[in-house]
Amino acid sequence: MAEIRPEQQTTTISKTFLIKPKLKPKPRTQSQTPESKYWSSFKSTQIPRLISSISSLSFSPSPPHIFAAAHSTSLSLFSPLSLSHDDVSPSSAISSFTDIVSSLSFRLDGLLLAASDFSGLIQVFDVKTRTPLRRLRSHIRPVRFVKYPVLDKLHLLSGGEDAVVKFWDVAGESVVLDLMGHKDYVQCGDCSPVSADMFITGSYDHTVKVWDVRVENSRSVLEVNHGKPVEDVIYLPSGGLIATAGGNSVKIWDLIGGGRMVYSMESHNKTVTSICVGRVGKENGGGEAMEDRILSVGLDGYMKVFDYGKMKITHSMRFPAPLMSVSFSPDCRTRVIGSSNGIIFAGRRKGKENVESGGGDLLGFGSIAEPGRRVLKPTYFRYFHRGQSEKPAEGDYLVMRTKKVKLAEHDKLLKKFRHKDALVSVLGRKNPENVVAVMEELVARKKLLKCVSNLDAEELGLLLMFLHKHATMPRYSGLLMGLTQKVIEMRAEDIRSSDALKGHIRNLKRSIEEEIRIQHSLLEIQGIISPLLRIAGRT
Repeated sequence: MAEIRPEQQTTTISKTFLIKPKLKPKPRTQSQTPESKYWSSFKSTQIPRLISSISSLSFSPSPPHIFAAAHSTSLSLFSPLSLSHDDVSPSSAISSFTDIVSSLSFRLDGLLLAASDFSGLIQVFDVKTRTPLRRLRSHIRPVRFVKYPVLDKLHLLSGGEDAVVKFWDVAGESVVLDLMGHKDYVQCGDCSPVSADMFITGSYDHTVKVWDVRVENSRSVLEVNHGKPVEDVIYLPSGGLIATAGGNSVKIWDLIGGGRMVYSMESHNKTVTSICVGRVGKENGGGEAMEDRILSVGLDGYMKVFDYGKMKITHSMRFPAPLMSVSFSPDCRTRVIGSSNGIIFAGRRKGKENVESGGGDLLGFGSIAEPGRRVLKPTYFRYFHRGQSEKPAEGDYLVMRTKKVKLAEHDKLLKKFRHKDALVSVLGRKNPENVVAVMEELVARKKLLKCVSNLDAEELGLLLMFLHKHATMPRYSGLLMGLTQKVIEMRAEDIRSSDALKGHIRNLKRSIEEEIRIQHSLLEIQGIISPLLRIAGRT
C-alpha cells in the first residue's frame, strides 16, 4: 500500500528593512536685503481698461499727491489714497484733445497741469475744475514733452519733432525763447532742482544739451553724447548730476565736472523708455536717512532700482508687458508704472493716510484717518514701566551707561594697597613696561624699598632676573641701575646664603660689564670721529 504523507507546508520568513525617509529639500530662495524688502512692501494694484499705451505719468507735488496718466487722446487723474482700498477707477478724466497725449507735468503748487499732444498743441488745465486755461501753439510738428520748472510758476518748457526747444510765458501764451541746436526729435527734458534758469533736453540725435535762459545767443552751455537715441533725461536731486536713458543703458553725467560720464548701467535687455528718482529709508525723522535711487523701466518688462552712490543694482522687478513710463510720489508712498497694453502697475506702501491741511479737499479726495497709537506722557503710569526695548522719542534725554574699565591684576592689588603682591604679580607677567610703571608708582608711594626688603628668596630671584635682562636698557636704566645697587646692599646676606641668587648676581655682573665695554668702545669711536668732524667743519 502506498503511504499517504501529509502535505508539507512551506513557511517563508520575510525580513523588513528600515528605509531612511526622504527629507524635503530646503528652498533655494535667497534672503532679501533690507532694500529689497522696502521695494517689495509696495502693495501691487493693476489699473486696467485704459485705452492704449501709457505714454506719461506725473505726480502732483502737493498732498495728497494725485497722479495723472496720459493714454491715447485723454488723460486720467487718480488718487493714491484709493489704491489702499483697491479702488482702481479714475477720479476724473480730461478728453479735450484731438490727438495722442504725449506728456504731462504738474506745476510746483499742484494747482495746474500742462499736457502736450501730437497735434503740436500744449494745454494748461485747472486741476480742480479740469477746465483748459491756456492753449499754447507754436510747434509745427508733434510735441514730445512738456515740463514745468521746479522753481518757477510762470514759465513752461517744451520740445518736439521739429527739433526746437521752446521756453514759454504761460500767462501771455507766448514764446520767450526758441532754442535751436538739436538735429532730430527732441524727445525729453527736465528742469534743474536748484536753478529756475537751467534745464536739459534729450534728442534722437544722441545728444543731451544743457541750456541756460540767461545766455543771450540761445546756445547750449554744455553737450554730452549718450551714444544712442535719448528716451529720457532727469536731473538728480543735487543738481550737479544728470541721468540719461537710451538704448539699453542708463548713464550718469557730472555737469560740474564738464560733462564727464560717471557710470553706465547696462542691465536692461531692451530699450530703456523712462527713468525717475525714487527714495528709500525712513520718513518723519527716523533713524535712517533717506537715500535717492534711480528707477528705470524698459521694453524688456523690467523695473530696475539703481543706487548711484554705490553704483550697483539693488532691486529688480519683472512685469508681464513692455513698460513705457514710471513715476514715484514725493511722499515716497506710491510707485506707478505704465505699460504698452494700457495697464498701470501701481504700488502703495502701508501707513497712515493722513493728508496735510489744505490739500485734503482737492478733487474731492477726503483724508482717510487711521487711529494712531496713544503717545505715552510723563503723567501716565505706563510711562515709568517702559522696557529696555522701548525706542527713545525725539525729545528724550538719553543717559548712557559708562563702560566698565577692566583692570589688570596688579592694578587691583595697588588699589587695595597690597604693594608687595602687586610687584610680584607684575614680575611674573614678563612685561617690562608694566613692571617699570608699578615700580614708579611704588616710588611715588615711598614703598618700593620696603617691598624689596619683604621679598622671599624665590620672589627676590624674579626681581634679580628682571634686573639682569632690562637694567642696561637705556629706556629703564635710570631707575633700574639705582634699584640694582639698593637690592644688593639690602639683601647681601640672603644672596650669599643662596646659590641660585649668586647665579643671578653673576649674570647681572656679566651684563653690566658687557654694557660698560660697549660704552668704552663708543667713546673711543667718538674720540676718533670728533677731530675729523672739526677739521671738516673748518674747510
